[in-house]
Amino acid sequence: EFITTVQQRGAAIIKARKFSSALSAASSACDHIRDWVLGTPEGTFVSMGVYSDGSYGVPSGLIYSFPVTCSGGEWKIVQGLPIDEFSRKKMDATAQELTEEKTLAYSCLE
Repeated sequence: EFITTVQQRGAAIIKARKFSSALSAASSACDHIRDWVLGTPEGTFVSMGVYSDGSYGVPSGLIYSFPVTCSGGEWKIVQGLPIDEFSRKKMDATAQELTEEKTLAYSCLE
């Protein structure tokens, strides 16, 4: 149920507000930059799309959403969080999709 809700969040915003969900996306971008530049509060982390270094089994070089802490304009992937079987399967499927999209994008440059 949660995944379906997240997948439909744009439509839900439009239905509730009768406006585009673009403001929500812009707000999220501002939050992302704020955390990156000003840092995350001590003891907390946020989710950001950053270059994978191979953490959590995600192939290196993909832009992937990871738990990160930010300080001094730098981000660092949080290590060692537990991943259950359901989440692992979803993460692997997402990584596979991103790998295929990356390959397709690079093929357009040739």
